[in-house]
This record gives sequence, structure tokens and C-alpha cells, in this order.
Amino acid sequence: MSRIIVVDYGMGNLRSVSKALESLGAEVRVSSDPADVAKAQKIILPGVGAFPAAMRELSSRQLVEPVKQAIQSGTPYLGICLGLQLLFEHSEEGGGATGLGVLSGTVKRFVFDAGLGSRVSGLKVPHMGWNQISTQLSAHSTQLGCPLLKGIPDGSFFYFVHSYYGDPADRGVIALETDYGVRFASMVWKRNVYATQFHPEKSQAVGLKLLENFVKL
Repeated sequence: MSRIIVVDYGMGNLRSVSKALESLGAEVRVSSDPADVAKAQKIILPGVGAFPAAMRELSSRQLVEPVKQAIQSGTPYLGICLGLQLLFEHSEEGGGATGLGVLSGTVKRFVFDAGLGSRVSGLKVPHMGWNQISTQLSAHSTQLGCPLLKGIPDGSFFYFVHSYYGDPADRGVIALETDYGVRFASMVWKRNVYATQFHPEKSQAVGLKLLENFVKL
């Protein structure tokens, strides 16, 4: 079984992710060493926190280029939460920040009513808790057959904690959508790149199934 490198850049939910993978029998190593990322057979980039700070931490640890080069070489990549957002070109967070640029598009904040602040019609920011995923295959037919969704029923509930969401310029990369005041991309997939806005490691059986599918790629 191939070794999975969980990238440590000081902002990831590393313990719960690595424990979930280990429970599935995966060979896992948590590392901040660029050489480990460059040699990885699979990469997971988790993340909790602010987009600008995450990019600074990745840069200070000299991890930006190894992650991008691994993706370009075809290494399977799984981004979790902030690990999805960092794939995009730009984020609105913190006055604006540049991302990895693997996917075209922008990371946007949930805004329901500027006059009422972060709460309108019972919706709060951050979006926190369980919510449903939808494949919306009629809208995004190129995503039919995403291997990480094998055995996961459409309409399953996953656990979310986020104030920002990725808005892809290419709608064809959207594998799943979720409704929270707006429909947003809760999972993207492009060739060897997979990323979820939800936390599979916190999503009980369906989350473990998604991680198992990644382990078995």
C-alpha cells in the first residue's frame, strides 16, 4: 500500500486525519519536509484557519513548489477544508491573498445580508455542522464516476466548519454541491486532484468511506 504524506504546515487537523487513515490500514506520515512531499505517493493537505496565514506558512516551510510539482506530476492529492480553498488562484479573506493556482477561481465569503451582518433567515457564518451533499450530475456530467464517491449515497450528510467557499471558474470541476444560502462547491475533482470543503475525518461512516476510497486509489 502506498504511503500517504499528510502535509504539516502548522494549520492542519493532523491528528484526527492521520488517525482516521491509520484506522483504515493506511501507511501515513505527517511531515513538513519538502523532500517527503516531493517523494510522496499520495498527499493530503488538511487545514483549519485563515487562507493568507496558510499561504505564508506553506511558503516559509518551502512547501508551495513541492506541493504544486507533485500535483503536476500526477500524485493523488486530497485537500480538506482549507486544503480545498488553497487550490484556487485567489481568496477574498484578509483583504485578499494569492493561492496555489492549481484551479482557476476565487474563494469567497458567505454573505447573506450585509445590513444584518452574519445572520439572516437563521443562517450564521461560519457554516458549521452537518449538511447534505448533492452530485448534481445533470449540471456537471463530466464528474460522473468520481472514484472517491464510490459507495457514498447522493444526499449523504458531511460535517462542515467554514466561512469561505471555493467558486471555480470551470464549473466542470465541481463533484459535489451543498446548499447553505447559496449552492457552493463542497467537493472538486480534476484528474488527480480531489478536495472537500467538508471534513471527512469528522463525518463518521461516510467520511471514512471517502478516505478509504482515496487510500485505495
